Amino acid sequence: MSDDKYHYYKQIVELGQVITSEINLNKLFHVIMEQINQIMQTERCSIFLHDPDKDELYSHVSTDLKKNEIRIPTSHGISGWVFQNKKALIINDPYNDPRFFQKADKITGFKTRNIMCIPLINRDNICIGTLQTLNKKQAQFFDKDKDLLTAASHYVVIALENAKLYEDLKLLDKARERVVHHISHELKTPVSIILSALTLINKRLADTEYTGLDKTIQRGLRNVHRLIDLQGKTDDILTKDVVIAAQNQQNLIHLIESMVFLLDNVKDSDGRFSQLIPLLLEQVESLIPIEEISNEEIAVKAFIETICNDARQAMGNRKISITCDLDNNISLFMDKSILIKACKGLIKNAVENTPDHGSIIVSTKFTNDKIEIKIQDYGVGITRENQGLIFGGFFHTQDTSLYSSKKPYEFNAGGSGADLLRIKTLAERHGFDINFNSTRCRFLPGDMDICPGNIEKCKNIASFSECRSTGGSIFTLQFQS
Repeated sequence: MSDDKYHYYKQIVELGQVITSEINLNKLFHVIMEQINQIMQTERCSIFLHDPDKDELYSHVSTDLKKNEIRIPTSHGISGWVFQNKKALIINDPYNDPRFFQKADKITGFKTRNIMCIPLINRDNICIGTLQTLNKKQAQFFDKDKDLLTAASHYVVIALENAKLYEDLKLLDKARERVVHHISHELKTPVSIILSALTLINKRLADTEYTGLDKTIQRGLRNVHRLIDLQGKTDDILTKDVVIAAQNQQNLIHLIESMVFLLDNVKDSDGRFSQLIPLLLEQVESLIPIEEISNEEIAVKAFIETICNDARQAMGNRKISITCDLDNNISLFMDKSILIKACKGLIKNAVENTPDHGSIIVSTKFTNDKIEIKIQDYGVGITRENQGLIFGGFFHTQDTSLYSSKKPYEFNAGGSGADLLRIKTLAERHGFDINFNSTRCRFLPGDMDICPGNIEKCKNIASFSECRSTGGSIFTLQFQS
């Protein structure tokens, strides 16, 4: 291979490496234009993309033009001709060519001496725009230059379409976030009103001899609290640092509506308006939560013991051992409410994935200038396929019917998967890490393989200790000391 051909291929390979190393559109094209100017020995480069809605070409990225500064119909200019005909052009005397769009030079103050323009054609043979280089520094453009730029253009097309796909995915993600935000916001008022109504009905029935609705009301209250819990997790996941004033205004409107409802329901009952105060406060807290960051020193041992005791009480009749192995001398300086949400969520997750007669160990240690809180369960574990998805958002591995009727802390009750996403979001927002490793129970290799939820009922093992060796998960929180 001659030195010229070697240099030619080397330049193309290097350009390809640059393109595949960057996905941000603005950064990507800035590098590409610099590389093409270097390869082609030109002063300027521009990309014009097609706007199908207006049937125009617009300057997308250029070293001499601002984004979207120049728009031309596809029937005008050298770029328009190249776009329409899908053929490359070399114009070494542009001011004597009627197709040259002289307005661009007038706008930018740049003097164009020669142009080479090629079509950008994708794999479907659709022209999506043009790539042009201006003012070859030491000579005119020749056919070998056209061949080189055409080869480079294939990488540009790939980059454009990859970047467009990436931008579309980001827009889709933002749209999805807005939808979830809207749903979460709209849930606040009706859920709060339903809770208040059921609470009032329950209180009034307590003063009567009628008991036929007790179970129904308790079931309703339980599910309303479940919705409130899910809505709170969604808020933690989606809440931004800046609260938009319009949202506060809308919250206030909803708050007033709820107050009116409560007044209508309380004023004619027994005249004891003192009952209204806690209900109004509950409405305020649920509709306009004010969460300020308040850092404090936390004695981790006492804190974890409290969280574990709360979990033991919350899981009711579940037969699960929660033991602690805690360092006496570890303390953290952070917002206590954040640590409660993280630790409570992980222990709850462990309980819901551990069968009865199983065990959970919560431990702490100081290592490598970091404080670790580890929650280890000997439950069913997570399949390898799902381990990359559990922090992805509202992820669950089983059919909704398997957990929709379960209470918190029951086996397999962790249906929505919001707890782990919430903790991951809190970690990113407040500067700590969450890691995990998991081994799926070898007797339950797939998502649809169901554990009976009680080791005594498992037909695959002979003892409780044998279950401990079949699977489980470890979640670790790490904090800077």
